[in-house]
Parts: sequence; structure tokens; C-alpha cells
Amino acid sequence: MLTVDFSWLPLSAGDRVLDVGCGEGRHSLAAYLRPGVSVVGVDLSVKDLTTAKGRIADMASYDPQGSVRFLQGDATTLPFPDDAFDRIICSEVLEHIPNFIAVLEELYRVLKPGGRLCVSVPRAWPEQICWWLSEDYHNTPGGHIRIFSRRFLEREITRQGLNTYHRHGAHALHVPYWWLRCLLWRRGEKSSPVAAYHRLLVWDLMKKPALTRWFDRLCNPWMGKSTVLYFSKPKSVHS
Repeated sequence: MLTVDFSWLPLSAGDRVLDVGCGEGRHSLAAYLRPGVSVVGVDLSVKDLTTAKGRIADMASYDPQGSVRFLQGDATTLPFPDDAFDRIICSEVLEHIPNFIAVLEELYRVLKPGGRLCVSVPRAWPEQICWWLSEDYHNTPGGHIRIFSRRFLEREITRQGLNTYHRHGAHALHVPYWWLRCLLWRRGEKSSPVAAYHRLLVWDLMKKPALTRWFDRLCNPWMGKSTVLYFSKPKSVHS
């Protein structure tokens, strides 16, 4: 399940791609399929990185044309030199990090002039309902510690010196799932309504039926679970 739309973050042979907070590697492995693209996924979680590394072999049947590696690292102090990457992805990460400004500074630092960045966070109003429905949702270790408005986050990123060129929503179909999950938090994922909705999401992911695709297209601009923002770095400080 991809949040980034690679038609708005185009990859070309020779590009170096950084996936910050890569988790189990969904975006890193999608980029790995592109010819001549070199991908580095970085995350703090050893468990998630182990899963991501294990999935490299699973991609063989798709005939990957790039390269990928996964490293443990801190998004606030990335272990890379300045201007190291042509494309950077930071998807569903900033809401977990207390000093998110340090992350934005690092993203700007390691992005090449002329490079592009994609950042996504949970959309504010569906996220706020999750917080109202369950304190445990955002108080669990590693949970969401902040709700971003799109305007606030976009302003903070452009303050680093980046320019916005596109924005969209994603995963509207997932919003009711998380409301159910929060409402029935103590019963967990085995709750009948939650389990039933999860089956719907898996069916949608595997089959991509026209009805749910239509629902996503209709609702993503205002209800998508994620707000997805795209930025470019000027080719020079005088741009």
C-alpha cells in the first residue's frame, strides 16, 4: 500500500533515493523496482528493518532493476553528507518525532539542489477524531504525539527553503477502519467489526475493484487518511 504517488515523485536511472522512517520498506521496495535507481531505507526500529531486508528476496519475481539497502539511523541526525540524494521520502514519520524541525533540517541538508521531497502525515480532522475516540491510540509507545494541519506543516517545510509543487490525499477508505479501531480499542483487532473492515481493506488492496477506487478518488481530497505533500529544492541558493 503506497502513500507516495511516484508520478509526482518521478524516478530516473541514476537517482539516489532516501526513504526516511522506511518501516518495513514499502516505499523503498517500490522504488527498488525502477531501472537504475539506488535506494537507501533508514529507520530506528531493528525489527522493522529486519522485515524490510527479508522482503528484498520476495521482490525477485518482479525483476527489480535498481538496488536497495536498509540501515538503522536517526532521522534527526542522518548519517549522510550534504546534497547526497536526488529524491527523499518521509512518509508517516513526523507525527511520531518530538523534534520534527530537526528532521526537516536534515531532509533539506541531504537533498541535492534540484532534488524532490515527498512528506506525508495523517490528515488533521480524521486524526483528531481518532484521538477523541481513544486515548490509547496516541499514548501507546511509538504512537502519534502530534496532529499536523496541512498549512502548518507546509509552511514549516517551505521555511527550510523548499518549494511546494503538489499535494493530495490518500487512503480515504482506511479512515473508517481507524475510527472503528479506536472506538473498540480495548477489544483489539479481533473485534468482529474491526476484523470485517480489515478484510475489506485487504480485498481492496488485492483486487482494486472499481467501486472502492471510485470512493477513494471522490473522498481522498477531503477525507484521505494521509495528507501528501511534494517539494522541490532550488537548484541554487539564488533560485
